Amino acid sequence: MQLEIRPDPAEVGRARRWARSRLAGSAIGADESLSETLILLVSELVTNAVVHTGCPAVLRLFLPGGATGAESVTVRVEVADASGRAPVPRCAGGGETGGRGLALVDGLADRWGWMPEGPGKRIWCELDRCAEGRRPAVSYGGGTFEGRAYEAV
Repeated sequence: MQLEIRPDPAEVGRARRWARSRLAGSAIGADESLSETLILLVSELVTNAVVHTGCPAVLRLFLPGGATGAESVTVRVEVADASGRAPVPRCAGGGETGGRGLALVDGLADRWGWMPEGPGKRIWCELDRCAEGRRPAVSYGGGTFEGRAYEAV
C-alpha cells in the first residue's frame, strides 16, 4: 500500500499519521523506539519532496512479512517524486531553519540512497532491528530492494 502526497506542507502531517497507523498494525508497532525513528524519517523524506520539488509524490512503507517476534527485521521507507533533481545534503548554519533533513536521515537510518526513476527519482532509507534489540552501526548507501522479503503496506 502507498500514500499519494500532494505538494502541500499539510501533507507531511498526513503522511506521519498514515505511517503511524500502518506501524500500529504490525509487529514493528511494539518497538516504540524503532517506530518513532521511522515516523521521523517519513517526516523528513516527505518534507523534502514537498518543499524542494513542488511535485506530487508517493510514500511507500515496506514492513517485513510474517511473524517478527525474535528475528531481525528491516523496514524500508521510500518517497518517489517527479523531479529529476538529485537530493543534495546541505551543511546548514546555526541560524538556518532548514537544510538538515538529509543529515538527519543519514544519522538515523542504517542505509539510505536514491535512484533515478523515470523522469523523477526515488529516495529511500532502511532501519534494522536485530533480534537482541541492538541496532547495528549506521552505514551510508548500498543495498538493494529487489529480491528482499518485504511486504508493502
